[in-house]
Amino acid sequence: MPNNLTSLKPTAALILSIIGLTLVGTSTWAADTPKPQVALSTNPAVNELVSLEPLDVHPRTSLTIVEQLRHNHFLKKPLDDELSSRVFEKYLQMLDAAKVYFMAEDVAALEKYRYKLDDALIRGDLEAAFEVFNLYQQRLTERLEFLVSEIDKGIVEIDFTTDDKIEVDRENASWPADEAELDQLWRQRLKAATLSMKLNGKELDEIENLLRKRYQNRLKQSRQTKSEDAFQIYVNAFATTYDPHTQYFSPRTSQNFNINMSLSLEGIGAVLRNEDEYTSVVELVTAGPADKSGLIKPSDRIVSVGQGETGALIDVVGWRLDDVVELIRGPKGSTVRLEIIPDGTEDDSTKVIQLTRNTVKLEEQAANSQVIELDRNGQAYKIGVIELPTFYIDFKAVQQGDPNYKSTTRDVRKLIEELQEQDIDGLVIDLRNNGGGSLQEADSLTGLFIKSGPTVQVKAANRRANIYSDNDERIAWEGPMAVLVNRLSASASEIFAGAIQDYGRGIVIGSQTFGKGTVQTLVPLNRGQLKITAAKFYRVSGQSTQHQGILPDISFPEVYDSERVGESSLDDAMPWDMIQPAVYPHSEQITPLLSELQGRHEDRVSDNPDFEYMRTLSARSKANSQKTHLSLNESVREKEKADDDAWRLNLENQLRVAKGEEPVESLDELEEIQKALAEAEEEADDAMLIESGNVLIDYMSLLRQVALVESLPTGDQATTVQ
Repeated sequence: MPNNLTSLKPTAALILSIIGLTLVGTSTWAADTPKPQVALSTNPAVNELVSLEPLDVHPRTSLTIVEQLRHNHFLKKPLDDELSSRVFEKYLQMLDAAKVYFMAEDVAALEKYRYKLDDALIRGDLEAAFEVFNLYQQRLTERLEFLVSEIDKGIVEIDFTTDDKIEVDRENASWPADEAELDQLWRQRLKAATLSMKLNGKELDEIENLLRKRYQNRLKQSRQTKSEDAFQIYVNAFATTYDPHTQYFSPRTSQNFNINMSLSLEGIGAVLRNEDEYTSVVELVTAGPADKSGLIKPSDRIVSVGQGETGALIDVVGWRLDDVVELIRGPKGSTVRLEIIPDGTEDDSTKVIQLTRNTVKLEEQAANSQVIELDRNGQAYKIGVIELPTFYIDFKAVQQGDPNYKSTTRDVRKLIEELQEQDIDGLVIDLRNNGGGSLQEADSLTGLFIKSGPTVQVKAANRRANIYSDNDERIAWEGPMAVLVNRLSASASEIFAGAIQDYGRGIVIGSQTFGKGTVQTLVPLNRGQLKITAAKFYRVSGQSTQHQGILPDISFPEVYDSERVGESSLDDAMPWDMIQPAVYPHSEQITPLLSELQGRHEDRVSDNPDFEYMRTLSARSKANSQKTHLSLNESVREKEKADDDAWRLNLENQLRVAKGEEPVESLDELEEIQKALAEAEEEADDAMLIESGNVLIDYMSLLRQVALVESLPTGDQATTVQ
């Protein structure tokens, strides 16, 4: 039977270790894959190149995948010339996203397959797929050998005084016209890599050795490519035309996926994927070592990996994803060092961070609570806060009949009881960075705040929606409440926040959520397995949570760049849509107050140093992401780096001074302070959480005003003082 992943982020919310589930740009192989026969290229420069052919099992596997997608995917797409063209483009993109291997004449020669791949897929014919891949392999090898020969000439000859620039985003660039243009492009790439290392303090002889090793290793890896690599990339070019979460897993990738879903692997708690030549961070597992450290975040890129506190840093640029994963994994308690390019940096400058590998315990992901006390015009308010890192349930304990099994709903109910004993005035459910989890728990948690009624609709293709409902009329908390979300709140988080918003039960505060509103099913195949999108989530109002996510009632500054993080940033993401709403009771008492609440919030944070800091940082990050070219002039780059460091230091010191702290002399000093706080597990004041409490107080006061006006006899007026 297929295994339903009913509340799954793009890369699985509960993964406790590292695995890249986004297979674009990756290649993995199975240990039992026979080595294909070697065919020598006519080009003597690539006489070790292997000409790959499909394994005997591949045609049958591809036919099974075609049938699964045609019949069981949520979207029904005709396998026609239009889809064939999209598969063709996707395949080239997966192989050469930056357009630095194929030349225009190569692509022109391959155009004969643009409208033939649909027929080939129906027949299980993989000849075209392997012809394209073998040409890619040849061009890849040629480029790497060219780079090694350029390095052998000596990088000391590179001139960093010219006004040369390199295009950093080549998605919309033209294919290089000929080999001469390709050579020039790769000389620029070599120059850019050399300059980045030089600006990071490395000497030219060290850089030369590092780059020679980097490209020789890539050359060696390229010659170890196997038929499973070509097959996996090609069928995923087809599968991901349906949506980005529908993917074929080869036997080796399947093994990694299953290990991680069973929560049995130790690591740093990060999900990775390949992006051009780099391994980049997709998400951090809540309460994992990477998340706790505060040293790494989504969209950061990993340059090298070192074992222990002193082990040599091994350059992993251009490595296969699964090989990078193997380097970063390790036993609990051991140390791994990562050299990373932080997201948003202007000049690709790197820094080295150190993490201690560990497992993520269930109790570390469990709900926890606190009370924040706020003063409004001399009146004290107690706001209860429940932080919910994930939607969890101990399925094993449930199956064993343990009456004391842990679950989100059970824990939150207990925490609410404890908060009520402290006489809280309002409640905030903090779902920031909560990537989802159990659909069952999203449903039952909603039931703690409504008397009864539907909570979410799950609809498979060509079927009526299955409506989940709460039938228990008991309510754990009847008072004012808010739900705090951000861009990394996904899946089950969006179900809960959407239900609270639809019912008018509380205020949703923060930023637009991730937009993961699809359900995946794992289908075992004769070789590997297929993760297929079989259904979509819909709110009780009929709106999909897909693509758009949940739009907050009160907006906070966006911490994450929505063009790089979130469902809408993924190619071929399924669209937002609506179905018939469920029948549910809802209150309209919040909607008329939203304009006043937003106005009060904006007035309050207009000069709030934390919010000004977040707005400024967000604007800077977006401006940097819009840059299309990078200077290859050393003095220009040095000035840009100095200016950027000075800007960041000034911003950090403005915040520190505004909060009564001493300014720091350098960013290194600031990093040491932040590292010490992380090690001591001390948390700074959470400006967003405090402001959420203030919004909730505003809401309570406005409700009192409305109640007072409604209680007065006709013609009387009420005067209130705020």
